[in-house]
Amino acid sequence: MTDPYILVLYYSRFGATAKMAHHIASGVEENLHIQAKIRTVPAVQTGLEATPAPVPEQGPPYATVEDLSHCAGLALGSPTRFGNMAAPLKYFIDSTSSLWMTGGLIGKPAGVFTSTASMHGGQETTLISMALPLLHQGMILVGLPYSEKTLTSTSSGGTPYGPSHLAGPESKNPLTPEEITLCKALGKRLAKIALALQNQRDE
Repeated sequence: MTDPYILVLYYSRFGATAKMAHHIASGVEENLHIQAKIRTVPAVQTGLEATPAPVPEQGPPYATVEDLSHCAGLALGSPTRFGNMAAPLKYFIDSTSSLWMTGGLIGKPAGVFTSTASMHGGQETTLISMALPLLHQGMILVGLPYSEKTLTSTSSGGTPYGPSHLAGPESKNPLTPEEITLCKALGKRLAKIALALQNQRDE
């Protein structure tokens, strides 16, 4: 049996969503009883099947359905594309019907995160677009409650649906302290809930 892990799965074109993923993983690993496994997905070309190199030139490996199947929980991240998740992430999610057919993800906790170029560029709709297939998979959605005081003090990103980041029109804005705090908070919550659910199943 493998050690439990939270899969932090994302697509990032300019790096902002990737930075969020690493802060979420840091929050996960504040709990010594569970690990974070960071994975990404390859880009796709319009009108063509995805044909990535087997290993990315840099950054984490590409995710497999097995990575998703064996996780104890999931953090799913994408930049906003017209108020929706990016096509490469949707492409990967559409490949997971085998898990839906077997119920492989039912009862596992999941959270979502995003970055946008503008404050009102579709952060919340993008988060919801990622949540929808997770609900179909039977996962338990984990957001950010208002006990996270940073939600009411942030002047940049941050929503109760999940962490978000205001990257700016050139995607050069660094994550603010508030955005980092909320990313770590999601990681902590996913870790805590995943372990509690696992312990309940083991009883």
